[in-house]
Amino acid sequence: CFSEYAVLHSGVTRTPLWASEHLTYNELLMDIDRKDNFHAEKSLPEDERAELADYAGSGYDRGHLAPAADMPSVEAMSESFSLANMTPQNPTNNRGLWSSIEAKTRNLAKERGELFVVSGAIFAGSSIKRLNNRVFVPTSYFKAIYDANTGESGAYWVANDANKNYKMLSINELVQTAGIDPFPSISESSKNTVMGLPQP
Repeated sequence: CFSEYAVLHSGVTRTPLWASEHLTYNELLMDIDRKDNFHAEKSLPEDERAELADYAGSGYDRGHLAPAADMPSVEAMSESFSLANMTPQNPTNNRGLWSSIEAKTRNLAKERGELFVVSGAIFAGSSIKRLNNRVFVPTSYFKAIYDANTGESGAYWVANDANKNYKMLSINELVQTAGIDPFPSISESSKNTVMGLPQP
């Protein structure tokens, strides 16, 4: 765990599988200036972590799961640049559609006061690409959102490519598609309904 987010990291993919956050109105108002500080996560074993050299010249962005712009302090901002929070992301996706989804999620958290958010990477199929024959490239991403005050939930789903296609799913649809339940303790009625998510 880091100060403002938690990750489940895989030593096989050498990436996070998901990152969870609790976004609040007051913390999002901090609006910390971005200062890039990409770094390998030294707390992980060397043979299980990504290195900066793995991404060099790959054509992929080092894409955050827990976004830098969500962070309410300089310390948290720096922590968000750990490669334990990064996956190889298509640059058009990272800087376009995914960035818009991140911004819309922040705005929604400000409007509602707080949200619980889990962002994840999916590795599907038998021919997954690797950077430097080490770091797995996700085939798609999800961002799942839960409003504890209203009991509403939903998720965005996007492919890791340059297309601008996305889907909005219920949590149960996400579970069926990805095999991951980001909010295992919420009600079935919440999981079966997609909340009013903003268009990215």
